Amino acid sequence: MGKILRVGVIGCGAIAQRRHLPEYQARNDVEIVAVCDFSEERAQLVKEKFGAKYAITKTEELLALNEIDAVSICTPNQFHASVSIQAMKAGKHVLCEKPMATMIEEAREMVKTAEENRVFLMVGHNQRFMPVHIRAKQILQQGALGKVLTFSTTFGHSGPENWSVDGAKSWFFNKDQAFVGAMGDLGIHKADLIAWLIDDPIAEVTALYGTLHKEIPIDDNAIFLLKSKGGSIGTLTASWTYYPNEVNSTVLHCEKGTMKIGTDPQYGIVVEYADGKIEHIETEKMQSNEEGGQTNSGVIDHFVEGILSGKGHEINGMEGLRALEVILAGMEAAASSQIRQLHIG
Repeated sequence: MGKILRVGVIGCGAIAQRRHLPEYQARNDVEIVAVCDFSEERAQLVKEKFGAKYAITKTEELLALNEIDAVSICTPNQFHASVSIQAMKAGKHVLCEKPMATMIEEAREMVKTAEENRVFLMVGHNQRFMPVHIRAKQILQQGALGKVLTFSTTFGHSGPENWSVDGAKSWFFNKDQAFVGAMGDLGIHKADLIAWLIDDPIAEVTALYGTLHKEIPIDDNAIFLLKSKGGSIGTLTASWTYYPNEVNSTVLHCEKGTMKIGTDPQYGIVVEYADGKIEHIETEKMQSNEEGGQTNSGVIDHFVEGILSGKGHEINGMEGLRALEVILAGMEAAASSQIRQLHIG
């Protein structure tokens, strides 16, 4: 029998129950040793459902278990950094949900702690693993479309109350625990994706955001204007008010044509060339949060295989930090920039 990775999961909410635990359970080279949640009842239920050995209510107790090699951090955003750092200091490899931290300083400390303790740190930006995005990047790299000049990337759904196990009482709506709303939940995925897709880091950002419909203390909509290091300009939109359907799409306008990802009900990618040629490319359906929309995110597979092979992870701490910087810079720009009022009616 080959190597077995022994894991623990800290936080037993929706992301743990619908992504991490089922995907760990599906692998033959993973043993789910322990689950941890402040709610003893929830921890016990999750333990039974996924066959864990222990149900624990204190993070320190889980991290003290020598029989655990790696942990998934599925807590509210506020605790991502502190729990990840605790885990790495205990010698555990860490898969942290996004956003990896609430401040740049915390994220840098996470990267430093991983290096000092010689453990792997990965951040759960799953959009890179979607087959439709992998294929789209291959097409861009082939060069027939030329440079990406402008882009728009969007991720929106009806809100965490329709996905979280706690519904309208979800920590996603608690400003202290979440720190940002739709942009931290959904937009950060696209901040990571667009830089990876066009192979060009984001260098400038400004933004508008607001609470347009939900009675919550954080943003339910945000639009960022981005400029890459190489000069591409585009928009990033995140929303919790896309009723009733989820939108998860990216459009790239290039020198020699346009690529549309996730916009067609039948084809994952549509490429329209400037010479009139149109390609319809069938890929797996764009993964979503809707029922049956995603059975394997690719995140757990990448995490486990990166550890067992010793090769590490594509979406490491520095990659997570770059995406976080985009979000924090945008929110800061929106809060501090001068808004021009128009008076011509």
